[in-house]
Amino acid sequence: MTPITTNEALAEFCARLSAAPFVAVDTEFMRETTYWPKLCLIQAASTEHAGIIDPMADGLDLEPFLDILRDPNIVKVFHACRQDVEIFVRLGAMPRPLFDTQVAAMAAGFGEQVAYDSLVRQTLKIDLDKGSRFTDWARRPLSDSQLTYALGDVTHLAALYPKLRDRLHKEARLDWVMSEMEGLTDPALYDTDPENAWKRLRPKKYSAKYLAAFKAVAVWRERAAQERDQPRGRILKDEGVDEIAQQAPTDPEAFNRLRSVPKGFGGSRLGLELSEELKRVLADPEAHAPKMDRPAHNQPAPPSVVELLKVLLKAKSDNAGVASKLIATVSDLEKIALSDAADVEAMKGWRRQLFGEDALKLKRGEIALVLNGARVEVVEIEG
Repeated sequence: MTPITTNEALAEFCARLSAAPFVAVDTEFMRETTYWPKLCLIQAASTEHAGIIDPMADGLDLEPFLDILRDPNIVKVFHACRQDVEIFVRLGAMPRPLFDTQVAAMAAGFGEQVAYDSLVRQTLKIDLDKGSRFTDWARRPLSDSQLTYALGDVTHLAALYPKLRDRLHKEARLDWVMSEMEGLTDPALYDTDPENAWKRLRPKKYSAKYLAAFKAVAVWRERAAQERDQPRGRILKDEGVDEIAQQAPTDPEAFNRLRSVPKGFGGSRLGLELSEELKRVLADPEAHAPKMDRPAHNQPAPPSVVELLKVLLKAKSDNAGVASKLIATVSDLEKIALSDAADVEAMKGWRRQLFGEDALKLKRGEIALVLNGARVEVVEIEG
């Protein structure tokens, strides 16, 4: 088995793929010690053609394959696609339309976030050899066992996709899954602009001084991680962002008195950089604090109502053969417990039909949960 390493071979392979209605895609990458993932392999397969592309090959132009990802007439099939899509977005190719078999499996009755090998075993009756999963994909040459493992990921995926799609279509759930795919191809999900880094974290206070420092530290950390190509946690952990925002130190030496800051940080180049940035924004916190609405101080959700909603959710998910996580989160249930007009995904679209309406009926006492042997059933209460 020989990976594709020349532009001529890649163009020929992509020409064959371009006629397919769908292409299964997977990648092998390394990012344990870096911010940016290092792309080591791209595997792709249709029902008729399969190949491995070596993006580390000298002079290889990936554009023909990126055009496949951009082609609106070809469905791109992944399993647990987030990190793969992140890589391709950075290369300028958002894979659309997209089908994630992990999300699809949750709607098809395979449980919560089913692993790829388990899904293949249950659907194709094939046991995968996982021996090469944690090998060094950046080292060359790659062994035959590595290449066989890598190619199997997409050939099995190409066989799995039609079965899973047809099952969902038969159960009238394909539209559910495709609506989820819209979220997975939202560019905001893969935004790496340092200026937006603070939005992924949860501030604990809402004063201008705290928020100005909170945003400044998050932005500085993201930029430092990108420039040094190191994981953001190696620069500063999330709890360090909050602690620095609360203490607001402007003297580099003060960093060394904080529990969540690396030892010796204050005297390092990073510590000097961050102290200068904090001095700048804290000179005028109002001008630098992000605009945020202070959350309403609602009473906590009634625990008994939340627990009842959890039982209802489990009953509904079991009866429908849909993973409960795909229907509603605990946060959704807490908000529904507090308000019939909760603005949560569980109260929209197919989720509302499957669960949300009955959640409101349960709150109003119009339905009850009864135990029938080992099974919880929903029954109407006659008025």
